[in-house]
Amino acid sequence: MTQDMLFRNATDLVSDMAMGRLSAVDLMTATLDRIERVNPSLTAVVALRNRADLLAEASAADLVPASERGPLHGLPMAVKDLANVAGLPTSNGSRTASLEPVDNDDLLVCRMRAAGVIFTGKTNVPELGLGSHSFNEVYGTTRNPYDVNVSAGGSSGGAAVALATGMQTIADGSDMMGSLRNPAAWNNVYGFRPTFGLVPNEPTKGPSPFNLSTLGPMARSVKDIALLLAVQAGDAPAPSDGSGSLGQGTDMAGARIGWLGDWGGALPFEDGILGLCHNALATLKGLGADVVTLDPPFSREAIWQSWTHLRAKACSLNYGPLVDDPATRDLIKQDAVWEVEFGRSLSDTDIETALDLQAQWARTADEMFDRFDVLIMPTTQVWPFKQTLPYPPEIAGVQMDTYHRWMETVIPVSLIGLPSLNVPIGFGDNGLAMGMQMIGRAGSDRNTLAFGQAWHAATGWPNAHPPKIYL
Repeated sequence: MTQDMLFRNATDLVSDMAMGRLSAVDLMTATLDRIERVNPSLTAVVALRNRADLLAEASAADLVPASERGPLHGLPMAVKDLANVAGLPTSNGSRTASLEPVDNDDLLVCRMRAAGVIFTGKTNVPELGLGSHSFNEVYGTTRNPYDVNVSAGGSSGGAAVALATGMQTIADGSDMMGSLRNPAAWNNVYGFRPTFGLVPNEPTKGPSPFNLSTLGPMARSVKDIALLLAVQAGDAPAPSDGSGSLGQGTDMAGARIGWLGDWGGALPFEDGILGLCHNALATLKGLGADVVTLDPPFSREAIWQSWTHLRAKACSLNYGPLVDDPATRDLIKQDAVWEVEFGRSLSDTDIETALDLQAQWARTADEMFDRFDVLIMPTTQVWPFKQTLPYPPEIAGVQMDTYHRWMETVIPVSLIGLPSLNVPIGFGDNGLAMGMQMIGRAGSDRNTLAFGQAWHAATGWPNAHPPKIYL
């Protein structure tokens, strides 16, 4: 019964607590028991709070009248360890950070707290959130629950693992270069990168130029994604509204879907990934969608050039002080140093060119959405790799020239801030999970999620195939 409770939708749990069919104390007890049993072998949840304090908060939550409860009332949740939560440390996965508790909530955390979340701790991340593999020298490596010898992805790796194993029902994350989508794909859950600007970034975190990174939700169902997104965006539904009226999802009959695949052969993929995507496309066709295979709509190298230049310049502003300070330079990984030095080497003309390419691609993509309701691409080009590697050095014999090029398939979305939902699409012969991106026009977040809800209703991958070793 505890297992069933921990794998139910957040929308259902909140409803049951409001109706008196479930107590926040019982949910918290089951959650903490599961974290105690499962987390030591996975390192997904870090900085876990004291059990007695959490149960006391849950008990107090049970006393709040239903009419005064927020849409996430009583839900236990650990927050990605890049965000400030009052009373908890913010390590950023870095030895340069203090592990003393902070005394303030970030804006996103304020909104989730006001909605009724009970914060249990933090979820693990890569150092400084850089790289889609969640390992650091503060808490260690987050392991994939489908095979503890391989990566869980990142930078929201701890969040995705906590969802996949029932340690929580909803999770927050952030996404610059696939950090909400890649770990979701590798852990058989949903991760949604919203249109840039829908969820505000923390204003005190330092410069974040070029609109490259955003905060967003993760969950095991699309309705739960919509529920948390509404809170994060500051437009939370009343408790009776549940998921924000997604209903059963968009009818796929007649839906126009553009398949971008491997970008006309330009992007390398490991064996089996595109095959799973083609199986998923066949499912969409069976639901009545019209799927069209597209030629590359824009230069792959132009997108990569624009992205790497803008990202490196942003990193040079954010992490430059750590590189310049002799007390911290030797405490950060070389990938961060490389980003800073590369960003500083770029001229004003380099950045102007990058911005021009960004604008050109945005116009091209917008024109594509005059023809298609959603675009689809694979979420990642590789299967989860050995957790002892910092990143995969090659894909299908193609050598990677940077520490992050193996995630190139997420860049068309990230560069221009489109809404993109990772949807689970099944498992390879290796027993590992994979996903694909449903991509919408800028501002079409609700419509994109509606397509995702239709997919979830037809497939139900997360709860149908949880990591069995942890049940």
